Amino acid sequence: MSLPLDALADQINTVARLTGTFTLRSGQIATEYFDKYRFEAQPALLARIAEALAPLIPADTEVLAGLEMGGIPIATALSLHTGLPAAFVRKEAKKYGTALLAEGSEIAGRRVCVIEDVITTGGQVVISTNDLRGLGALVEHVVCVIDRSPDGGSALTAAGLQMHALLTRAQLDAAEARRS
Repeated sequence: MSLPLDALADQINTVARLTGTFTLRSGQIATEYFDKYRFEAQPALLARIAEALAPLIPADTEVLAGLEMGGIPIATALSLHTGLPAAFVRKEAKKYGTALLAEGSEIAGRRVCVIEDVITTGGQVVISTNDLRGLGALVEHVVCVIDRSPDGGSALTAAGLQMHALLTRAQLDAAEARRS
């Protein structure tokens, strides 16, 4: 099932690369958008992505923490592939039921690797990491499918996080250029 990274980049572009005018969460305007839900909704492609991401998970990771909403299917696929337990992190704790910010596996006192789909500025990753740390999680690493950051994830570095990206914007652009 393993695919070379170039072939995986080509598949992701084919399924998820859109052109138009898009407002990003950061407020930035983009003319291209990677609709991660399109690649997350394809079981075979999601399995290939998880297989390719698995080696990026630090060896001492005890829990995979998928961020709402796009990081959750990635974390679930990685959990199935690696056998590591997962936690699902909300942007804010729900106000009913368990009223938890992080559902699933216990995170307090455990080495947690944050899982995200696409990172542009890293703003939500930093917020969620601070929330997880406030709950006692030991968080030093973030794994993402696509790093779109223009600055190599400087906000993550400033927050004491090391980013491990499967693909960068430049790799996806190169794959797109090969298709054209």
